[in-house]
Amino acid sequence: MARARKTAEKMDLNHLQLHVRNLDHAQRFYESCFGFREHMRHANILFLRNTSGFELALRPERKPSPFPEWFHFGFRLESERAVRELHRRLSAEGVRVCDVEDYENYVTFRCKDPDGYNIEIYWC
Repeated sequence: MARARKTAEKMDLNHLQLHVRNLDHAQRFYESCFGFREHMRHANILFLRNTSGFELALRPERKPSPFPEWFHFGFRLESERAVRELHRRLSAEGVRVCDVEDYENYVTFRCKDPDGYNIEIYWC
């Protein structure tokens, strides 16, 4: 058990695969909104990578299976100000965003990507 704990401490979650209806549309969204860049393609899967090394694998599928309403993934930003600035920019670009929620040590909002996946943007 102690060995498993040591290994787990060294791990980072480093990628997420999403099934998308339109690969080009999803790529443009994640590049323009969240700073991802194309890293590589493997068969029909496009791997985008951000400056932190996180990879987003986009796989085309005509009818992606929906996630439960509660499911989301998130991006933590470096400051409350960065969260508010991204909210303003995404709103101006027509992205479906929820209002900013402001708590004592936590600022957050959610938006949806072109396939309806829930994304949380936050600082804490």
